[in-house]
Amino acid sequence: MNVLVGGGSGFIGTALCHALLARGDAVTVLTRDVAHARARLPVAVRCIDDLAQAGPTDAVVNLAGENLGVGRWTAARKRRFVESRVQATRRLVDWMQAGERPKVLVSGSAIGWYGARGDDELGENAAPGEPKDFGARLCRAWEAEALQAEALGVRTCVLRTGIVLGRDGGSLQQMLLPFRLGLGGVMGRGEQWMSWIHRDDLVGLILWLIDTPQAQGAYNGTAPTPVRHREFVRTLARTLRRPAVVPLPAPALRLLLGEMAGLVLDGQRVVPRRALRGGYPFRYPDLSSALAAILCKKTA
Repeated sequence: MNVLVGGGSGFIGTALCHALLARGDAVTVLTRDVAHARARLPVAVRCIDDLAQAGPTDAVVNLAGENLGVGRWTAARKRRFVESRVQATRRLVDWMQAGERPKVLVSGSAIGWYGARGDDELGENAAPGEPKDFGARLCRAWEAEALQAEALGVRTCVLRTGIVLGRDGGSLQQMLLPFRLGLGGVMGRGEQWMSWIHRDDLVGLILWLIDTPQAQGAYNGTAPTPVRHREFVRTLARTLRRPAVVPLPAPALRLLLGEMAGLVLDGQRVVPRRALRGGYPFRYPDLSSALAAILCKKTA
C-alpha cells in the first residue's frame, strides 16, 4: 500500500512511519522541511514538500499541526494553529478533488472538540464544545475540512486524540524532569479528567482505521480508562518511585500560561466507544501498564 503521511516527522508521525514500513507499506511524508524530516525518518521514507510530487496514493494520514502545548496562545500563534490544521487539510482535499483519490483519509483532530465538560462521559456522539472555546472551534473547522473528502468518494475517519504518552516526546517528556527531581505535583484542584493513550495504541488505531473498510466518521483516540489528574500524578510518581508533593495552583498556572492553561485545567472524560465496539484491541488499556511500558522499557 502507498501511504502519504502529513506531519510524519513529529512525535506520532515518526512512530507511524516505522510501523507502516515494518508491515511492508511504501511511505511518503509531506513536510514543510524536507531536510529536517529526512534526518528524523528512516531512509526508506520518501520526503516531499509539494503534493504534486506525491504520485499514486492508497491512503492518506493527516497528522499536521503546530504544537498547541508549547508557549502562550497569542493571536499570531492561533493563526498558525489554524493554518497548520484547517488550511493544510483543505489543501489535501483540494489535491484529491483535482484527481488523486485515495481509498481512505485518516485525519487528525483532538478531544478539544468536546470543550470543557466536567464529569460527563463523552463518546463520539457527544455534542461539540461551545463556539467561544477556541480549541473546540478549531477542531470543528479542522474536522469539517477533512469530511469534505467524503463527497469525493474517499472513506474518511477523523481521530480525536487525547494526551499521547511516549518516552521520547509529547506531554510526558515535559513532565518527567520535575517528577524525577521530586518537584512534581497536582495542577489545579486535581479533579479534572485526563483522557490519555499510549503512542503504540494510537499508531495501532490509525493502522486499524486504514485497514477496516467499515470504519468511517469520528473516532476517539483515547484509552478506555481516563483518569482524574490527581490519579495520573500519583500513578506517575509511583512508577518513578518519586514523591509528588509540589502543587501548582490554578491561578498561578493561568498567569503563567494564559489561555493555554485550559489544556491542563479543563479536562474531558473521553472514551473510545466506536473503537471498542469495532474490536480494536488496546495493548495498554490502563494507565499503570502504559506508564510501566514507557518508563521501565530500558530495564525490562
